[in-house]
Amino acid sequence: MKFYFQVLYKYDVFCGRASREEFNQFLFYNTVFVFSAIATDNILGTTATGLPYGIFNLIYVTAITLPSFALTIRRLHDIGKSGWFFVILLISVVGLVWLIILLFSDGTEGENKYGLNPKEMAISNRT
Repeated sequence: MKFYFQVLYKYDVFCGRASREEFNQFLFYNTVFVFSAIATDNILGTTATGLPYGIFNLIYVTAITLPSFALTIRRLHDIGKSGWFFVILLISVVGLVWLIILLFSDGTEGENKYGLNPKEMAISNRT
């Protein structure tokens, strides 16, 4: 859960790198919270007409958009790609699949032009 709060804390940090572990844990907790918001909307009856989600989900998704975007940019930096690679989503489904593959691939070893390897930083912080 620490990575989830770390991403929220660094909501405006578009430089540096984000490890695959940070990305995966954020993705997991974010998914749990989205489904919790949808469940809350359904239980309280605040869903939009004809949709399974409503105001609670809208508030959560709006609040988490900027931190998610910043994390994705930092994750692309970890694999040695520019943050502008995010626009690959404009290539329909092919772009989405390619971006997913990139986001779940292992980062570059050692330092790259975006900073130190977050895995190596985590190991040095423990000692």
